[in-house]
Parts: sequence; C-alpha cells; structure tokens
Amino acid sequence: MFRGSITALITPFKNGEIDWNTFDNLIEHQIESGTHGLVACGTTAESPTLTHDEHQHILQRCVSAVKGRIPVIAGTGSNNTQTSVEMTAYARQIGADAALVVTPYYNKPTQEGLYAHYHTIAGAVNLPLIIYNIPGRCVIDMTPETMGRLARIPHIVGVKDATGDLTRVKKQTATCGGDFIQLSGEDGMIYDFLEQGGVGCISVTSNIAPALCAQMHNSWIAGDKAKAKQYHAQLMPLHNALFCESSPQPAKYAASRLGLCLNELRLPLLRASEEACKIVDDALARTGLVVQNSNAGQAVHG
Repeated sequence: MFRGSITALITPFKNGEIDWNTFDNLIEHQIESGTHGLVACGTTAESPTLTHDEHQHILQRCVSAVKGRIPVIAGTGSNNTQTSVEMTAYARQIGADAALVVTPYYNKPTQEGLYAHYHTIAGAVNLPLIIYNIPGRCVIDMTPETMGRLARIPHIVGVKDATGDLTRVKKQTATCGGDFIQLSGEDGMIYDFLEQGGVGCISVTSNIAPALCAQMHNSWIAGDKAKAKQYHAQLMPLHNALFCESSPQPAKYAASRLGLCLNELRLPLLRASEEACKIVDDALARTGLVVQNSNAGQAVHG
C-alpha cells in the first residue's frame, strides 16, 4: 500500500490562516497527477507552527477529500509520547491509513527511550506506524538495531529514512526483514535508494512536479530502470533547488510560481530569499515545468 511517490503536502496559507479551498485543490491536483499517497501534517506542512485544532482539521480534511482514492498518512509524531498516542488515535478515528511518527526531538532520548516511545504508541493504537528518522532536525538517530526490534512489534510497518545514508537501506533490511517498508526522505537520493531496496519516497519535490515524480516511480515499478533514471536526472535540478534554503521555503515559492498557492509561510520561516528564488526559477525551467503565472506569489487556485 505504501510505495511510490508519496507527497508531503504543503499547507497553503492566506492572510495568516489556512486556505482551505486551495488545500482541497492541491489534493485534487496530486491525485490527478498520479501521486501514490499523501502525508498530511509532516514537516513540509509547517506542522510545528500549526495549532492542535488546525493539525486535526488538516488531517480530517485530507482524509475526507481523498475519499479512499490513495493512501493518507497522518503526521502524528511529537516529543511527548502521550500527545503522539492521542494524535495517532485521532488519525485512526478519522480513517487515515497510517501514521508517520517522528523521533522525539529536543528530548534526546536514548535508544531504549526511542524503543519505549514507539512501543507505547503501537500498543495503544491499532494503526500502521511509519517511523520518521531524521537526525538533521531531531538530533537523535535511530540505529538499525533499534529499528529491527521495533519492526517485530505489530503495526510498526516501515520507516521514512532521512539520514542521507544509503547504506542504511540494506542494514535495515537485515535487521527489520524484507517486508519492512523503506521510504526515502531525501528526494535527491531516491533512485539510488530504490536501487538499494527501498520502495518509495515521501517527497517535497512532488508538491511541485507530481506527475514527473509519479512517472519516475511507475517506471521503476514496471522494471524500466533506464526510464526511471531519465526521470530522476530530469528532476535533479528541482530536487536540489527545493532544499537550497530551509524547507518548505523554496517549495512554497515554486508552488506560487506554478499558481498552486500563495507564497506565504508562518514564522519563524520566511519567504525564500531573492537568491533562492533565482535558483528555483532556473530549476523550474530546466525541469521543463510550465509556469502558469509569471507573477510570483499570486495564486490561481483558491
């Protein structure tokens, strides 16, 4: 169920509030473009700046809008285990297909603490859980050995791996088993990640080029590695550009250039710098995407 191009949805804002009409349009655009799944309230959604009510409303709205057409993975992680349990239970209640649970940030738990955190959530809620291991943002790194212990717990089904270490794929296969779902959290490494045994990507880039990202994965799934590699090469300028500053600053700008949403973020994130915007503009051109609206920051939808 969880493979291919899975978009970590941005959250569109307008005058400081969530732009719900545009949010609905983004979901339809993703589905029409062939995206294989959606993540709501991940890091790309600026989840640290969402209120508890907004977080729940986004999850509910996403599940309701998708109507079962593709899987919805709910971002439910927190550095408070009880909060993670409650949010994961809410995700199950509204019909999400899985929960993406980030390693606890700031607390810096030990490996035993990480094990206890996920064991507690999995024991409390009957919903597939995907571990989100991103040491660059959370400081803590889950080892393949700890992940292997967790993989033996019912409902813990996979990982979004944003370590940037391709050797992790085979190491995690060895400790977690071949059925453990490994999704890349690094757009620029996705082809190599698939080569190592991964099955998909939770992607920032697919907010901007959903059809190309989906086609890349479709080619891989069909066994056409050469075609998949061509798509990957075509997308590389965009992969690089969207991380030239703190994500999702460049992605929000790129989305605004394509008329998908306004170029609006919540503090402490700012609009992409002038230099970053030039990098994104160049990448959009090199990737072959058609700019629907030449006035940056203006939305066609919503």
